[in-house]
Amino acid sequence: MIIFQIMIEMQYFLYVIMIISLLKKYKKIYLENNSFSTNFVYKWLFQITIVFAIVHYFGTFKNILRYTDYHQLLIFVNGFLEIIALIAISWFVLQSLKYSDFFKGITSELELVKGFTKTHIPKTLIQEENNNDSIINFQVEMLKKYMIEKKPYLDTSLSLQNLASQVNMPARELSILVNSNMNMRFFDFVNQYRIENAMELLQNHSKSDLTALEILYKVGFNSKSSFNTAFKKHTSLTPSEYRKTYSKID
Repeated sequence: MIIFQIMIEMQYFLYVIMIISLLKKYKKIYLENNSFSTNFVYKWLFQITIVFAIVHYFGTFKNILRYTDYHQLLIFVNGFLEIIALIAISWFVLQSLKYSDFFKGITSELELVKGFTKTHIPKTLIQEENNNDSIINFQVEMLKKYMIEKKPYLDTSLSLQNLASQVNMPARELSILVNSNMNMRFFDFVNQYRIENAMELLQNHSKSDLTALEILYKVGFNSKSSFNTAFKKHTSLTPSEYRKTYSKID
């Protein structure tokens, strides 16, 4: 029984490692295919994996006690496990209700761009090298023009699939164009336009009554943390610092 229990624990530990590995992979896929912040989803899934692992190993500790002289601790451990289980389930339900994006998910058909083989790449991207370069440059310029003129980034839930349908391009081809040819994650590609729009609003004195929170929603962000992180990455300043800097210049 002890050997059998050890084998189960080794298997469970392996599952936890595999789950964490998959979460890291799909976090990258999220960033290649979505424009909205996904860090909180990743963190929440990581946290719940750790919580359930802790609950499991407390259960394992309880089973070990059965083979020792400390049977009186079983009642205490059982009660403790029930409390933890109740807290974990309540937390799970409350978080699920608060963040519906947890279940928006990505399909298993999506994969990282670096995993694409030539058999997956559309014919327009595997022609002769010179012709291929001109096609890519044309596609890049057309995409940039569309982003500036139509402003699809204002949609907080814009995904690569949504944008692909708008520009009439296969989703996989657009993914390769942005993530590989432009060497940017879709997440960063879309957010740069949102940040540039936010910079214009922050510089505009007629919009000085707008708060940073109002601006972030106006340009397509869905959370303050993701807006502040992206803004500082793009300008090396926080939104409030940027506004103060340009108010002094004017």
